[in-house]
Amino acid sequence: MELQIKVLDRRLFDWGLPRFQTEGAAAVDLFACVDAVVSVRAQEPAVLVRSGIALSFGDLALAGLVLPRSGLGHKKGLVLGNTVGLIDPDYAGEILISVWNRNSVDAAPIDIHPGDRIGQLVFVPIIRPSFEVVEEFSTQTARGAGGFGSTGR
Repeated sequence: MELQIKVLDRRLFDWGLPRFQTEGAAAVDLFACVDAVVSVRAQEPAVLVRSGIALSFGDLALAGLVLPRSGLGHKKGLVLGNTVGLIDPDYAGEILISVWNRNSVDAAPIDIHPGDRIGQLVFVPIIRPSFEVVEEFSTQTARGAGGFGSTGR
C-alpha cells in the first residue's frame, strides 16, 4: 500500500519524513513544524501544532488516527487536546496536532521546539455499514443491554 504525502514544511527533509522507526512500529511520528518554541501551559486550552504534511489516502477504506506519543504523555504530561485526532480519508489538508498539558495548574509549561516529535499517526481500516432500523434485534447476547460494570468489578 502506498500513500501520497505532500511536504508543506521543507524542514522535514532535514528532520526526517514520517516513517516507521522500527520493523514492528504501528505508527509514524509527527514533527512539530513551529517557527519558535511553543510553551504549552498546564490546564490551559489546547494548542494546534502544524505537522508540515498532508496526505492523500487514495482509498476511502483507510483513515488516520493521531495519537499522543506515550513517553511525552506519561513522563511529561503532553497529551492530545481531543484525545485522538481523526484524519478522514477525504481530507487533503495539513495534519494539525492538538496538544494539551494535562499537568496540575502550578506545573511548569511544556516546551515544544521546532522538529520535536510530538504525535504519532496510525492507519486503520474503515468499515461503512448500512443501517437497518428494527424494533428488536435479530440476535440476542447473554449480556444484552447491561453496561457500566454489569459484568463485574
